[in-house]
Amino acid sequence: MKIFFHYSVVGFSNSYLIGGENGGDAVLVDPGIMDIELLNMVEENGYYIKYILLTHRHAAHTDGIRTIRKIYDAEVYANNMSVTDVSVHSVADGEHFTLGNLEITALQVPGHSTDSLVYRIGSCLFTGDALFCGRIGPTTSVLSRSLLMRSILEKLIGLDENCLIFPGHGPPSTLKAEKFFNPDLLLAMQHHEPQ
Repeated sequence: MKIFFHYSVVGFSNSYLIGGENGGDAVLVDPGIMDIELLNMVEENGYYIKYILLTHRHAAHTDGIRTIRKIYDAEVYANNMSVTDVSVHSVADGEHFTLGNLEITALQVPGHSTDSLVYRIGSCLFTGDALFCGRIGPTTSVLSRSLLMRSILEKLIGLDENCLIFPGHGPPSTLKAEKFFNPDLLLAMQHHEPQ
């Protein structure tokens, strides 16, 4: 499996292209924009965008879908059926599914938005706006922040600490680094009672 990173100045967001070693069908996570740089990355590496995974419905992670679907016949997967004006395959919390040769697990992590998902593919977590390097995602209320923190603690922190984190904004990280250095998580883990 290869992972390619694309940064968009529109929304300052990250997209990730995931495919096999030798090209072929690929998955694109959170296409905030479809620009010439992303198109060149796809084409020059011999990929075809067959699947799109959306971590949540915000424009910085979805605005590229219409353009992509004019070029590629991509299927869209998300937790929110009304995320775009195209047909969406609904993904539920804890659902395991296969796209091409990739085994994927979806974990619902609400708080930043009600439809937020984290996708686990092997030892990689595509966290959208739930968990960033050094902080948790932004929320609109104390209740939303509490919900996001609880979701992270219950669904992500117990995973293999060597999992790589690929966030919707900012640099990548690992669960281990976040457990040791993320001030939001450090404080929450001190007060969290395991279920």
